[in-house]
Amino acid sequence: MDTGKDALYQQRIPIYPRSVKGRFRNFKWVVLGLAYGVYFLLPWLRWQRSVGPDQAVLFDIAARKFYIFNLVAHAQDLFWLAGLMIIAALLLFFVTGIAGRVFCGYFCFQTLWTDVYLFIERLVQGDRVARIRLDKSPWNTNKLLRKIATHVLWLVVAFWTGLTFTLYWGDAPRLLVKWFTGSAPFAAYATTLFLTATTYVMAGLAREQVCTYMCPYARFQAAMFDADTRIVAYDVARGEGAQGRHKITRELKTREQRRQQGAGDCIDCGFCVQVCPTGIDIRDGLQVQCISCALCIDACDTIMDTLGWERGLIRYTSEKASEGKKSPVWKPKTIAYGLALLIAIAGLMWSVSSQAPIEVAVIQVRQPLFVRLSDGRVQNSYELHLENKTNEPVDVALMIHGLAGAELDVGRFEAVTLAPQRSLHVLARVRCRSNHSEKGSRSFFLDVIPQKRKDIGMISVSATFYMPGARR
Repeated sequence: MDTGKDALYQQRIPIYPRSVKGRFRNFKWVVLGLAYGVYFLLPWLRWQRSVGPDQAVLFDIAARKFYIFNLVAHAQDLFWLAGLMIIAALLLFFVTGIAGRVFCGYFCFQTLWTDVYLFIERLVQGDRVARIRLDKSPWNTNKLLRKIATHVLWLVVAFWTGLTFTLYWGDAPRLLVKWFTGSAPFAAYATTLFLTATTYVMAGLAREQVCTYMCPYARFQAAMFDADTRIVAYDVARGEGAQGRHKITRELKTREQRRQQGAGDCIDCGFCVQVCPTGIDIRDGLQVQCISCALCIDACDTIMDTLGWERGLIRYTSEKASEGKKSPVWKPKTIAYGLALLIAIAGLMWSVSSQAPIEVAVIQVRQPLFVRLSDGRVQNSYELHLENKTNEPVDVALMIHGLAGAELDVGRFEAVTLAPQRSLHVLARVRCRSNHSEKGSRSFFLDVIPQKRKDIGMISVSATFYMPGARR
């Protein structure tokens, strides 16, 4: 590869993040534990339903239903997904405006899985210095075994990640048995292997390259930042002093000595750089690679505690606050994002809670649009799609109103029984007398009347009746 001045891209520099302890690292472990617990255990959680599977969360593509605890989302409820996407976007804007890129540092899947992969790497190969030494050493049995063990464990985590995702789309215990006995659908194998490969590559091989080059959030996050946004920042005035940062020497050991000679509190130990998962130096200022994981804060606080100096050389702060100015969190932009977020959440909750127990759709049969019968009447046909979203069977009667002299024919049934959580298609014919001179179309209503169910009201759906000569 060309490494000269005309190279199209820079060769990747290996990053060996060092382990660190502290409050932000502990918080990341808590988030990781909760996220992994939910993701890996949720398919196995049982949930008793009077109708439907007993899996708490199951996405049944064949039946076109999503089961999420007591909520059952049908195919026509797809707009709920759009609502969730809007809420997620507004939440991202809201949080980013206040605290910067904290989603990347604590909650992003890439960060969570990379943390586990780094933990495995440290477990097998050792911490930063040991891994650097191992990579620089010639190939031997020890190096080969450690590398193989690392990648095997990575592949195990990647495979279990892909398989767990697949288990959300079928009954987990049965699908697991089918998968390993070779009787699962092709889609189950394709999905599992695809996610295995992508997890292994992204979390094990690409790592920080995903955050720096692949993730679009790294590029447009600056549009949501302002001078009041809380970011991970280095206190230049305190750290550099008048003469810049200096390592600890006999003459620059105490804080008083350093102040007398104009040296800052930064002892240039490099700990903050060594723990950074993207390999940046936060002392150079905010950079696009920073994911706000705050591990550099833990590293710096550890050094300050060791020296007996106050914490906060690296901390969460804003541009205004670092300059000693007032930096409010709640501003018009933040409040606007918050209100929009609350409205979106309220709208989605209202839509879910007010879901109709029975949904009715009427489709005109257009081939032919109408038929003139031998007795002179005109007949239109309609396909009724009835869906019972309750967990009990419902008997419904079908009637029409708004079309004088019309007759509804749905066969020999006086009432139609809708099975719980099932849909039914009914062919309905509407016949109406008409003079030969009468043309055009008429609107009327088809009524679906639940029988013996006072908790479900009548549903009226508008339809159009076409006469001979009507425009289609």
